[in-house]
This record gives sequence, structure tokens and C-alpha cells, in this order.
Amino acid sequence: MRVKPLMLIPPVVFLALALTFLWGMGREDPEGLPSTFVGREAPAVPQTTLPGNTQLTDEMLRQPGVKLVNFWASWCPPCRAEHPTLMELSKRLPVYGVDLKDNEADALRFLSQDGNPFAAVSTDPRGRTAIDWGVTAPPETFIIDGAGKILYRHAGPLVREDYTNRFLPQLEAALAAE
Repeated sequence: MRVKPLMLIPPVVFLALALTFLWGMGREDPEGLPSTFVGREAPAVPQTTLPGNTQLTDEMLRQPGVKLVNFWASWCPPCRAEHPTLMELSKRLPVYGVDLKDNEADALRFLSQDGNPFAAVSTDPRGRTAIDWGVTAPPETFIIDGAGKILYRHAGPLVREDYTNRFLPQLEAALAAE
């Protein structure tokens, strides 16, 4: 009996998919989203800010010490959920914010009501900088070293087990290495 070549396509496609899924389940952190920027210099930040706030600059990202860059928005419920965590982290190290696709008045109201954890802020009204950083949706937080290199990218809010089990160990390792 002769097998037609077209009959081999479905089993080959199935095998390829099965191997892809198996590889994905075997990754070190299957919940994490890999970032091509880890280990590379942080991209530029926008040169616009919210009135009354310090302008975030590229030079700030290259100053000595570990720092965080958080992409956030006032309209983002997970950003509001992580806000108390950012307030606590800002007591330990510089936290910089990039306000993403936000109304200026809403962003200012949010920071005045809930407190401002950011040592400096940039605004990204069209989302161009978020694309340059590989941000998929706010909130996302990056750990940056003293040379301006991205050490870790955390997609999602810094809350509960996700914060303590995934983000905090990366932050503690970065602080210990400085």
C-alpha cells in the first residue's frame, strides 16, 4: 500500500505543535513573558512630563544604583492595585514612571489622591515609547542596573504572590549584585 504525501501533513503538523507545547511547558518560568531587552541598555524615555513633576531623563537611568521604571496609567485598574506596592518600593530605591496613553488631568488627580511614588515621570500619550520598550499593556515594571541595563521585566501588577514569588527575588538579586 502506498501512502500519499498529502496524508503526512496532518501528523507532521500535530507533532510540530506537540513539541512546541512541550518546550513551552519546560521553560524555567512558563508564566513569564520573555523580553529581548533583558541584558541590553534601556531604550530612550519621552522628553515630556506631567506639570509639577520632575522630568524623567535617559541620564537618570544610567546613574549608579538599581532603579525601577514603571509603565502605568490612571485608567488602568491593575495599576491602581499595584500603587501601594510602588509607594513602599519608592522608600527603598528610585521608582520612575512613564504615564501611558493617559489624560493629563486624570493622571495628576490619581497621583495627588493616592500619592506619587515616582522620583521622575515621563508621559507617553501615543504609546510610542511603550512599543520601543516592548510593553504589551500597563502595568509593566523594569528593573534597571546602575549602567542603564535592563535586568528584568515584569508584566502585570506588583501584587500578591506574583510580586513576592516572581518580582521580589529578581529585585533582591539586583540589589545584592550592586
